[in-house]
Amino acid sequence: MTTRPLSVCVFCGSRHGVRPAYAAAAQALGRAIGSRGWQLVYGGGRVGLMGVLADAALAAGGEVVGVIPEALLAREVGHRALSRLEVVPDMAVRKTRMVEISDAFVALPGGLGTLDELFEVLTLRQTRYHDKPIGLVDQDGFWQPLLAACRAMVGAGFVLPTDLDCLKTSADVGQLLDALFAAPSKPNCAPSPAGRRCSTWARWAAMPCAT
Repeated sequence: MTTRPLSVCVFCGSRHGVRPAYAAAAQALGRAIGSRGWQLVYGGGRVGLMGVLADAALAAGGEVVGVIPEALLAREVGHRALSRLEVVPDMAVRKTRMVEISDAFVALPGGLGTLDELFEVLTLRQTRYHDKPIGLVDQDGFWQPLLAACRAMVGAGFVLPTDLDCLKTSADVGQLLDALFAAPSKPNCAPSPAGRRCSTWARWAAMPCAT
């Protein structure tokens, strides 16, 4: 039986940002995913870090799937050279589709859209709609202010410490990908409030579902 490759969803900016290191990180991540024979899932654009990421994965021989809303085809310049470009009705469907076809999630530096996508998968994991690992490429400490804010939420009693345990953070993309898929999680995932159970991809997560 043929085993399908791992599918890693990456959230990132449609701009390059002010530091060249951000684009370098996107290129390194795309290259690492492609060279491992994995599939890259991302927002489908050809501009900013999105384009750098996708082009690097393609150049490394990886399969790249883009998921882009109709309204953003022109604004984010839909990448027509991908293995597959899925055009969906809106942002909500885009996020649902990316979650559906991915085994893990990684956030590069980005803006409000990147934050929206990151917190979507964090909240879905917190509420046990999935048990897939989540990572942050902490280039030049980009994510440290956000992590500090999350710790403040824990201190204020609004978030459990275990809700953040699924986050893996590293500036080294190779180490981050290794950490995401390093160790099997314990088969102790309880049903979600909606009656769903953690997915079969739990064997790749390095931590149990948040409680």
